[in-house]
Amino acid sequence: MTTSVLYERDGRIARITLNRPEVLNAIDDELPGALSDAVARADADSGVHVMVLSGAGRAFCAGYDLTRYASGATGGDNGGYTGQEMPWDPIQDYAFMWANTQHFMALWRALKPVICKVHGFALAGGSDIALCADLTLVADDAEIGYMPARVWGCPTTAMWVYRLGPEKAKRMLFTGDRITGREAADMGLVLKAVPAAGLDDEVEALARRMASAPVNQLAMQKLVINQAIEATGLMNTQRLATIFDGITRHSPEGVNFKKRAEEVGWKQAVQERDAGTYDWTLNRPIEGSD
Repeated sequence: MTTSVLYERDGRIARITLNRPEVLNAIDDELPGALSDAVARADADSGVHVMVLSGAGRAFCAGYDLTRYASGATGGDNGGYTGQEMPWDPIQDYAFMWANTQHFMALWRALKPVICKVHGFALAGGSDIALCADLTLVADDAEIGYMPARVWGCPTTAMWVYRLGPEKAKRMLFTGDRITGREAADMGLVLKAVPAAGLDDEVEALARRMASAPVNQLAMQKLVINQAIEATGLMNTQRLATIFDGITRHSPEGVNFKKRAEEVGWKQAVQERDAGTYDWTLNRPIEGSD
């Protein structure tokens, strides 16, 4: 087991922890595979009834580690996640992102239920992970959202629409807004929001209640409910979303976003994207947006 994801068994509960706290558990090359390995380990352990997924430090997961990818720390072998030089190789991009999507979906496919505990942030790719769990509980002051929907991203797991329905999913992905845990619960995106000080107790109570049921009962209920979703074409939707994710990063607007980030730094480019102060088609600030 790698150190980017920690694993511990506590009686009938497997505890899986994203463990890159120095970067708010941002996703690198190692974390997705380590996550799915931990899920497989819990699923194979006959003594485990329930998994609890959380993040170390100040946040659950702040999304992909763009500073790492943009700096070339991966040696350039990242499937073109931060944007390939043209001509773009869509299959290389798709293979990289589809593998990560399937690692995240290990939470969904596991026979045993997974509770995700979100504090701090679950943003962009971090929201993909959180929404693949069976039940997601959040601190009421946590923030969740998929800001790259504004430019340079499409949520590959597509779980927004399956959790929210079409209209509320459009409201989130047409704006790229980040909302509080309380707003997420009120919208129906997550199961429940509680004060941050009570989040651990709330998750523990639910996990222990679920863990008192036999494994086969838990597995059968999960399989039936998941099948109802999968029958609507979940994998087809995810394949399209993963293809579109690559296209967003290599569209004219996506290329301009990357160029802007190279000019002024990722932090400023992201701020301009999220604030809506930059015209990515014309590649210039929006007049009067100061």
